[in-house]
Amino acid sequence: MPRVVIAGCGDVGSALASRLVMRGWQVYGLRRDVARLPGGVLPIAADLCTAERPADWPEQIDYLVFCPAAGKRDAELYQRLYVQGLEHVLGWLGQGKRGLRHLLQVSSTGVYAQQDGEWVSENSRAEADSATGKVLLAAEDVALRSGVPASVVRLAGIYGPGRNRLIEQARAGMMVPAEPPQYTNRIHRDDAVGLLEHLLLQAEARELLAPCYLGVDDEPAALHEVVDWLREQLGAEANADGPTSTRVGSKRCSNELARESGWEPQYPSYREGYTALLAEAKES
Repeated sequence: MPRVVIAGCGDVGSALASRLVMRGWQVYGLRRDVARLPGGVLPIAADLCTAERPADWPEQIDYLVFCPAAGKRDAELYQRLYVQGLEHVLGWLGQGKRGLRHLLQVSSTGVYAQQDGEWVSENSRAEADSATGKVLLAAEDVALRSGVPASVVRLAGIYGPGRNRLIEQARAGMMVPAEPPQYTNRIHRDDAVGLLEHLLLQAEARELLAPCYLGVDDEPAALHEVVDWLREQLGAEANADGPTSTRVGSKRCSNELARESGWEPQYPSYREGYTALLAEAKES
């Protein structure tokens, strides 16, 4: 059976782990609190910011998915977790590095600095203007220069179960100016997981993967459009004193390359994704 280590087995990693376990893969989940790993996942108790190799690190694996979550935007933390953490994991592979079939490194569309509504693809310039975005670019460089087959997956804003901030802002009457339009990109958590799973299955089938993929849904949308739609679904009134947007930048990310590989999002736009979330909330 294929053997995979998911380093940083949090929300996205755990959902991916569960899917792979159901497929019969041997899945190792690395995180500090292994008690929170899904059933069937083999634990690796470790801190990615520590250089010492974990005692329960497997001798040989076929795939590595590097997908930790910092939890806050802090350049120093990003450097320790995403750059040094990946360097640590690659070092832990030791001689097993030569047998690694593929590395998937989860990154972010935040590496792009475009802010005038431009369409962005994998071939667009990635010149992050934020300190954290620059660190993510450095982490991508570590992955792509690691000496093993590697792909970077740049995910847009992930929403889904437990990620309801925009819903709550809309419920509180958030208003966003329509002009100039502030284009936003997103992906439902389950579609982000589905893309990672799809790429692993492609690699297992000996398909050649590209060095970079954008993980976004089919429809970049202006933030005011999304918030107005959410307020309508919630029956909420606009409130001039309500929450305000702190988002910066404006770009439209294309998922054409991911779709060409055979992946399709379950939630092609914010409408399908948030409709499902709102329905789940009513049932709970």
